[in-house]
Amino acid sequence: MREWSFSRVPYISEKMQGPGSTQWPVTIRGTFQISTHLSTLFFLSIADFHKFEELDELNRINMEYTKLHKTPSSLVRRIVTIVFAVTVFSCVLAAYIIEFQITHDPFKLTSFGLYGAILVFHLLMQSFFAYLEHRQMRRDNLQCSYQKTVALTISAFQEDPTYLRQCLVSAKDTNYPSDKLKVVMIIDGNGQEDLYMMDMFLEVFSEEKEVGTYIWQENYHSWWTETRKEKKGSLHEINQKNSRGSLHHSLSDVGRKRVEELIKTKRCVCIMQKWGGKREVMYTAFKALADSVDYIQVCDSDTKLDRLATVELVKVLESNERYGAVGGDVRILNLSDSFISFMSSLRYWMAFNVERACQSYFNCVSCISGPLGLYRNDLLQEFLEPWYLQTFLGTHCTFGDDRHLTNRMLSIGYATKYTAKSMCYSETPAQYLRWLNQQTRWTKSFFREWLYNALWWHKHHLWMTYESVVAGVFPFFVTVTVVKIFYTGGLWHILWVLLCIQIMGLAKALYASWFRGNLIMVFMSFYSVLYMTGLLPTKYFAILTMNKTSWGTSGRKKIVGNYIALVPLSIWWMTLLGGLTYTISKDLAKDWDTLQQQKFYLLYGSLAYILYWVFMVLLYWVWIRKLCRNKSKTYQVSNGNANIESQELYETVGKRSIYGLYIPNSTFV
Repeated sequence: MREWSFSRVPYISEKMQGPGSTQWPVTIRGTFQISTHLSTLFFLSIADFHKFEELDELNRINMEYTKLHKTPSSLVRRIVTIVFAVTVFSCVLAAYIIEFQITHDPFKLTSFGLYGAILVFHLLMQSFFAYLEHRQMRRDNLQCSYQKTVALTISAFQEDPTYLRQCLVSAKDTNYPSDKLKVVMIIDGNGQEDLYMMDMFLEVFSEEKEVGTYIWQENYHSWWTETRKEKKGSLHEINQKNSRGSLHHSLSDVGRKRVEELIKTKRCVCIMQKWGGKREVMYTAFKALADSVDYIQVCDSDTKLDRLATVELVKVLESNERYGAVGGDVRILNLSDSFISFMSSLRYWMAFNVERACQSYFNCVSCISGPLGLYRNDLLQEFLEPWYLQTFLGTHCTFGDDRHLTNRMLSIGYATKYTAKSMCYSETPAQYLRWLNQQTRWTKSFFREWLYNALWWHKHHLWMTYESVVAGVFPFFVTVTVVKIFYTGGLWHILWVLLCIQIMGLAKALYASWFRGNLIMVFMSFYSVLYMTGLLPTKYFAILTMNKTSWGTSGRKKIVGNYIALVPLSIWWMTLLGGLTYTISKDLAKDWDTLQQQKFYLLYGSLAYILYWVFMVLLYWVWIRKLCRNKSKTYQVSNGNANIESQELYETVGKRSIYGLYIPNSTFV
């Protein structure tokens, strides 16, 4: 592969245009790594621009992007996409502002408006295209040549020993030819407290002949951190060195050369390196592998892979050269730990099998999830440097690695896919606070990457533009609606909004139950409460602190001690409580004798709402919690084989999945 250069000389890459694609040339060697800086210009004042300009050479290159030659077809498609995006936004906004009522009751106490119809239409279309994609998956009889070389890269940071062992054992048992598969685990940290992870790696792969381990006292970018701290040079100066070939230490760097030698020559490798964050860990694996493999598979250290996970991913990439990356179905490993983890398991199924399946139908999956994804290595190497060097509002990005990696692939015109035939099981936060911190981090990356992704809408199906616009504005419309109702409406209006939210949630849950063939999905209707009370205020906090970076969720061996995520929740709850108190005081002053119909609606509406929740909570407690207590879901590892003890709540090994396939050593949740 070519070494990355920041040369300003235009270099058109045929590879970047996509084989057999009608896409226009999109990259230039040196301008290909266009980052979110273009988007951040919207947020920077003229007074602050000089700070932005001094960040690094990438900024200068990015600002030259608008000067590049554009073909007529490219310009036309850009214009069409922009017009379409503005039209979608304008229609949704107009429907919301006008408040046109399609139908209402004789007393105008209940109604169904145009905005609600748009949301229903969106859900129906999303569900319909997801169904079509799943049907296509069932019909496709993709074959695997078993000739492509794959590197399974595992990112580890202070991992729980139980989860890590399961991850390593599942990697060892992966059903793919050993001579075509590498296993590379990079540990973020090289202290005594991190040694247990390398020891476990050696234990699990003790029977392998080609095993290599190394404790690296540095990482690829240690020089960067040290230079910035010592103020010996700006990123602009450092990047100038890059063009002379000295970006990653000198050629005499024994540690770097040893790491690259091990990863290229050994089948199973574990590297401990200086702490630098998850993106640094992923970068080490990608950089050291270089062009030694065809595909790179990403995996987290808390993930248990299905035996056929890698094979199914490879099948998809082999089926079409235009597919640049593919993700699989991520299930929850610890779903019986708490209500939060249980709800996450349901939400994950919806996110992957409905939302991403729909995106896959149009070849534009927005995020290849970190626990299970496969990339074409030759393409990944092309944008490896700009992916790592991504900055936002002057801050180097350390989270949202997977979403930005996916966006980089989309930016060069390649398709991203999803297959439910490839599965894994991953840990999710069971504590409410840790879950909030995780959601905050994900929301930050969503909005940041939304801005970056908007630059490339024109290269893909209009569905990507439409869905991005709707998903981007939805939280703000919900917020305005709730606050407005709580402060300007009456008690019945508040109750009607709550009823509508719950009715929509229940309808979506019932559809999921039918689609999945499992009534367990009916509890997905609970998620609306989590969204309204926790996720919605968290989104605003994430936006306000978007340039605050860290590893993300803490290592699973540590207890979360960051309570800052509770601040936006407190503000949100006090806002709603204030509105509710104000509304109650207004309604108490009304003459209810003249409002008999509203009184009737309020009484029976409240009764229906309360009875619904009483029934659902009892159902959850009797059905779910009892089963979880009596027969907890465990994943035990013995004799190098993963044995799963599944509870009656879930479809067990040997039963048919929604594809009618039997997959060994798996449970279908």
